[in-house]
Amino acid sequence: MSARQDEGQPAIGTARQVLAALIRAGLRDLVLSPGSRSAPLAYAAAEAEAAGHLRIHVRIDERSAGFLALGLSHGSKTPVALAATSGTAIGQLLPAIMEANHTATPLLVLSADRPDELLGTGASQSTDQKNLFGPHVRTALNVAAGADPAPALAQALAALAGSTQHPAGPVQLNLQFRDPLTPGEADRVANQPWTELAPGRWHTATAPAPWARPETLATRRTVVVAGHGAGAEAQIFAEALGLPLFAEPSSNARYSAQAIGHYRPLLAVGAEQIDRVVLFGRPTLSRPVGKLLANPAVSSAIWQPGPVAWYEPGRRREMVIGEPEKLVEFAGTAPEGWLASWQELDAQALAVRQGLAPETPLSGPVVAEEIWRSHSGPLLLGSSNIVRDFDLAAIPAAAAGATVFANRGLAGIDGTISTALGLALATGEPTLSVMGDITFLHDASSLAWTPGEAEPDLDVVVYNDGGGAIFSTLEHGQVEQSGRYAQAVERLFATPQNARLEALAAAYGWQYQRVATPTELREALRAPKAGKLRLIEIGASRAGLRADNLELSSRITELRWPA
Repeated sequence: MSARQDEGQPAIGTARQVLAALIRAGLRDLVLSPGSRSAPLAYAAAEAEAAGHLRIHVRIDERSAGFLALGLSHGSKTPVALAATSGTAIGQLLPAIMEANHTATPLLVLSADRPDELLGTGASQSTDQKNLFGPHVRTALNVAAGADPAPALAQALAALAGSTQHPAGPVQLNLQFRDPLTPGEADRVANQPWTELAPGRWHTATAPAPWARPETLATRRTVVVAGHGAGAEAQIFAEALGLPLFAEPSSNARYSAQAIGHYRPLLAVGAEQIDRVVLFGRPTLSRPVGKLLANPAVSSAIWQPGPVAWYEPGRRREMVIGEPEKLVEFAGTAPEGWLASWQELDAQALAVRQGLAPETPLSGPVVAEEIWRSHSGPLLLGSSNIVRDFDLAAIPAAAAGATVFANRGLAGIDGTISTALGLALATGEPTLSVMGDITFLHDASSLAWTPGEAEPDLDVVVYNDGGGAIFSTLEHGQVEQSGRYAQAVERLFATPQNARLEALAAAYGWQYQRVATPTELREALRAPKAGKLRLIEIGASRAGLRADNLELSSRITELRWPA
């Protein structure tokens, strides 16, 4: 045995110490991808799982593993650890870590690494990975081979949790392991001292703010904007002061008579009536809302009792308020008829939208309406058009009470299936995810489920209109319509596809169903499943989408502010 190997504890001892510390801190889930350098973590995890202290989730693809961990953390509201081997395996985690950075999601990357003496020598799967995630982690820590990991573990756990100065978020703990990477000959999976370990509990809950309404309060034409992650607090605030509420689906504040479902197109009618805006959460969906918040003639404030991850301090114009009484004073109370005027406009906009006949029986908004009124469990919405369809058509008064999730940190389409699987695992509830065909195909390999592991209860609904439809609703649709770039927009932006989703479902062992009408969709969602994993495909068309959107916008814009 070399002198270097005599120094410090063996790799398996370090791995056991790391996982024991995480379990004592309250972590219960480890997402693991196979690899040799990460073997000490795998063996230690098997021991901890045998003792009932840890749940291991195996994903063969690290990119999928990252988003599974993201969904697990969102669903459990606790940190989740990831273990992967050295080299490109760690790089595959970057997309999920970027999303976690912007949503303050506490993911702990346990990146296995070669010892220093092998780095730079051309050793297999060795690269400089000690700070691979750069600004996307709260901190990156390294534990040299044989060194005591305790100091780094304490820093990592503190950074995961965040503080009054820094938001929670992802952390990298790079663990350098020397051979041997396997347990000792006398070790067994069930005879290690894990039974003596006392698991801890992760504490993250915060008390809601007390929105006390004073006896005297100025009257102001204020609206409340609830962006992603705003929570019920935004709804309670709007209700307390009688204010209109513009709530994105993933705000989870859209379950009130205060909520104005068609707020996006209605801002073209009523924006000039608004004096003040109170913002909860992160606004991610609407250019009209972005324009309203940027209007220097409108005073705006953001409710921020603690640090957030989605913007840098000083980079937004809203007044930052963290004290309830000051936010109430800023907003004021609604003048007579203020809320009723927005509600009247919303009812008119609903009549306009429902009066327009789409070319397909199951348009995106119709799908959104059907699911919104029927599903009451965890609901994950894909990016692009799907989440906007729900934002337009999810009628607040008809809500079944779903808890809505969405990857809005960077609003990408990557990892949506994996995130949904993680949500379903964490909550243990029947979970529904709705996404477009390009979003689905981007993560289709995540349909592969590890044999022997308990399947989550998940329906994936794919709105298949044969390509990326959102670009036709943006300025690129005008370029395409002009003919100036021939088929460039269709080829380079819409990226048409003709994949056979039924064959994919069969290949990965998922139950498959295709629906074409609202009645078929309702029946499919209510029908018992043969297994727990099911793919529901909705056949649709992108033809006419731009024209439909323009007509709807034009018709709603013609509405007049109530006298």
